[in-house]
This record gives sequence, structure tokens and C-alpha cells, in this order.
Amino acid sequence: MAAGGFCKLPNGTVVVALTLPSPGLPAGGADGRVRVLVHAVNRARALTRLRNLGLRAVYLRGNAEPPTPDEVTAVLHHPDGLIWRTAPGAAASVAELWHPIRALLRRGAAA
Repeated sequence: MAAGGFCKLPNGTVVVALTLPSPGLPAGGADGRVRVLVHAVNRARALTRLRNLGLRAVYLRGNAEPPTPDEVTAVLHHPDGLIWRTAPGAAASVAELWHPIRALLRRGAAA
């Protein structure tokens, strides 16, 4: 299960934001979490995109941590519409840029 939320855009699509345990890192504390953003037609499709990448236990219940306007802008400007970075609150995330999801999956496979 993951903390997260979504926002519906004027064109009918959604941006889903999830805070997940980082693959390959110890779960615990902000350093072991990543913030993942997905742009999709609807919430179900967004979660399906993540599950198809191997993140099987991803669910969105509620809207406790919706994406910020900066996060929405970041994911809309990415060609894949699927990005991540270290979760807010972690010391490393202060100046960290957004990464394509492939970088996270490679990092998890290497660990």
C-alpha cells in the first residue's frame, strides 16, 4: 500500500502521485521512499502502468497526498509521463531532479 493522491486535469486525464518504498533500499525513514508520478487517462490506468512495470502491490486509497502543481508540471513535460525522485523530506531531495522510471527500476535490480 502507498500514500498518495491524484488530481484531475481540465482535459479529463489524471496525474497520480504515490510515495512508495524504494526498490533495493531499506524501507524506513524518508531515505527509503520515492515519490512516483504517473500521467494517465484515469486512476485505474495509472496504477496499471505501475503494475506492468513490476510494482505489483500499488494501491491508491484516498487522496491524502495529491500532486503539487510543480509535480503536475514535471510529469506533463516528460515524454513517458512516468517519473520519480526521492520522497520529500529526505535530505537528498532538496535539489534532486526528476528521473525517468527506468532509472528507478535499474537501481532496484542492481541492489
